[in-house]
Amino acid sequence: MNKKIAVIKGDGIGPEVVSEAMKVLDKVADKFGHSFEYDQLLMGGCSIDANGVPLTDETIERAKAADAVLMGSIGGNTATSPWYKLPADKRPEAGLLKLRKSLNLFANLRPALLYGELKDACPLKAEIAERGFDMMIMRELTGGLYFGARKTEEVDGVMTATDTLTYNENEIRRIAIRAFDIAMKRRKKVTSVDKANVLDSSRLWRKIVEEVAKDYPEVSYEHMLVDNCAMQLVKDPAQFDVVLTENMFGDILSDEASMITGSIGMLASASLNDTKFGLYEPSGGSAPDIAGQNKANPIATILSAAMLLRYSFDMDKEADAVEAAVAKVLKDGYRTGDIMSEGMKLVSCSGMGDVIAENI
Repeated sequence: MNKKIAVIKGDGIGPEVVSEAMKVLDKVADKFGHSFEYDQLLMGGCSIDANGVPLTDETIERAKAADAVLMGSIGGNTATSPWYKLPADKRPEAGLLKLRKSLNLFANLRPALLYGELKDACPLKAEIAERGFDMMIMRELTGGLYFGARKTEEVDGVMTATDTLTYNENEIRRIAIRAFDIAMKRRKKVTSVDKANVLDSSRLWRKIVEEVAKDYPEVSYEHMLVDNCAMQLVKDPAQFDVVLTENMFGDILSDEASMITGSIGMLASASLNDTKFGLYEPSGGSAPDIAGQNKANPIATILSAAMLLRYSFDMDKEADAVEAAVAKVLKDGYRTGDIMSEGMKLVSCSGMGDVIAENI
């Protein structure tokens, strides 16, 4: 099978970790008889340097012409980078928001799995880590506070900032359907997270989720307030299967979930639209402090590539092979610095990519 992948290596450690994911994809193509063509694009700070803007219209069109997008993290040090002296709509993250909107990537999937071999890296109590956890956080990605109207103005002599949180029933319904569909392939439980005791948007969210749930009698579901969910993630993460939530809550909760897996360098993500098309990226940041040092953990990006194979290309056995290779490498004791523990084998970013590719 021949597929075209748009590649956005991004900033900071992005080029390093994406290169390792491409190495793994090339091994998959060789082993399973596929051909992957890469179209390398610029977005984020590197695009600002080259083009004056974080995302060009040409990049959007070339991304749309691909079968999927593989991306590294974008952005830099907000305190020192000249990118963050630009107006907000010209900064690296503005390009990412625009790309998500342009590609209609409304469903963000972030699996959070604690590998048995990394229980010692989990910051939770040993008895909690021992039970393990395997959840999928489903985050609505193109609505809510991040995409609402915003302004900063002087009102009665006082500087006042306004951000608008808006959801309509169609936006809620489509992400809820995707969450229940995925739950049917997992352990058939959905936890819908909101702030319905305060927000009108959350009350509508809860109403629509209940309507969608009626079409999935095999799936158990519950509502949970976001503050309680944040507590439950560190108290009893094993209770969760699919966590469904809106944009800002999902942003915060998925980062919390990533940290309890042992390292944010372990958390993959997929952002999907109504078709098979998706954008796949690690959940962690660009880590400019270690960029170019070959220290980064590429596993999240490699697992994102596995999600690309599974969700956009329907290559389930190929995705299984990548995930199994990651699990075997961890079992064999290979570690990057962020997940290193006594008695394990410390490897570089490229070294981790090499050993995972070798095990496919």
